[in-house]
Amino acid sequence: MRYKSNRRSGILVHPTCFESKHGIGDLGPGAYDFIDFLKNANQSYWQILPLGPTGYGDSPYHPFSSFAGQTLLISLDLLLEDQLLTPDDLLGTAVFNTYETDYDLVYDYKMPLLRKAFKHYQNNPSIDMTTAFNEFSKVEDYWLDDFALFMAVFENQGHKAWNEWSPEIANYTPASKAAWHTKLKYEVHYYKFVQFLFYKQWHELKVYANTNNIEIIGDVPIFVAYNSADVWTNKHLFYLSEDGLPSEVAGVPPDYFAAEGQLWGNPLYNWDVCKSQEYVWWFSRISHTLRCVDALRIDHFRGFESYWSVPYGAINAIDGTWKTGPGVDFFIKLKETLGDLPIIAEDLGIITKEVVKLRDTLDLPGMNVLQFAFMDVGESTHLPHNYKPNSVCYTGTHDNNTTIGWYSELSDSCKDKFRRYFNTDGGSPQWDLIRGCLGSVSKIAIIPIQDIIGQDGSWRMNMPGTPTGNWRYRFKLNQINELTTVYLQSLTKLYGRNIEKV
Repeated sequence: MRYKSNRRSGILVHPTCFESKHGIGDLGPGAYDFIDFLKNANQSYWQILPLGPTGYGDSPYHPFSSFAGQTLLISLDLLLEDQLLTPDDLLGTAVFNTYETDYDLVYDYKMPLLRKAFKHYQNNPSIDMTTAFNEFSKVEDYWLDDFALFMAVFENQGHKAWNEWSPEIANYTPASKAAWHTKLKYEVHYYKFVQFLFYKQWHELKVYANTNNIEIIGDVPIFVAYNSADVWTNKHLFYLSEDGLPSEVAGVPPDYFAAEGQLWGNPLYNWDVCKSQEYVWWFSRISHTLRCVDALRIDHFRGFESYWSVPYGAINAIDGTWKTGPGVDFFIKLKETLGDLPIIAEDLGIITKEVVKLRDTLDLPGMNVLQFAFMDVGESTHLPHNYKPNSVCYTGTHDNNTTIGWYSELSDSCKDKFRRYFNTDGGSPQWDLIRGCLGSVSKIAIIPIQDIIGQDGSWRMNMPGTPTGNWRYRFKLNQINELTTVYLQSLTKLYGRNIEKV
């Protein structure tokens, strides 16, 4: 298919945010309705956060696996259609907050229902579903078996981190691993099955999106969680001490997000070992993600050039040091293996000329965030007149305040700069930024859903540096009225971002 322009736009919102009567957004009717909205509003992209199963803090950037899916996203409504649940199974639905996810409450409600679905399958296995499940297990075996065993042992060991498990499985041998696999055979089978359900629903949703000319932009965090199947099964790829704990961890130095920096705590890669193994784990990870999405944003791209290393046990990220990343060699080998890379480089934070050179050598689009352009009264690379076409413009990201919340906190001098730049009275700052984003030369423009709705700072998705209380945001599609949809539709066409076939 050929189009008149390669300029596109889309909406940033994670599936957990959708409307659902089950306490959390999922891959069911709310997701399909959202894709219909994107199509009606002339949008081309749906950008999401990482899809992995979350642990402590509920952060999608600290999943139990880089390959597994978030089973809380499995639609119970679709399980009814597949006859894996009955209407009686859903009687007595818990009372949930429509606009905020309570992960503990959702987990306690939804996990038993997924167990019921598994039992329904075992008691009444259809030929079609069994064939599909077996095929899924075979194709995804390179990660699925280890992940399912990890989760089964995690549950068996009282939800402790893997380094606190019984030594024979924490630091397993092939024999001890096989023994635990046999011991927990039922649980391993269950965890495989719910991954099958997640990916069945996800790929059906992706087909629907693509059929409606909507492409999905995924997200790959550069780092992984310590308590994950990734680290447990690939200890040699990370800097770990003899007791299995990280010797150094990831973070970023102080910046406009956090005065003491951000101490993420992820274990750091031993890039020499990764390179000696031809980056095979990394390439599997990227390849897997690209089968799930149409393009992907690599979070903390600058870490491939150099990364901030903080001694394990530090109370903040101030006393870290910069260390050299794998650089261009990694991406050259990645391209040789996977071909053209539909990658967006998240190049925010402290960006040096070396990081810019790496991004431009690879011809990857970087990120421009309009909110950053007005954080002071001086010149900024985030002002639209400094953009390059090969870039992605955002009004804000999942880490930012909503535009209305952000504008309310600006100093008077910064508000004055904002008003003069956009020739506006600042009465609807979100639409000033949306027009600025859509009208920029960036080939892709992405707008968080909160800015489309016009929500204040109490509706933000994440506040960096705070370990709990994030990722809970939800909305209802009827909060976007018809006039807003028509206005977004018209702006998208005005700035040449709607899909028109040649």
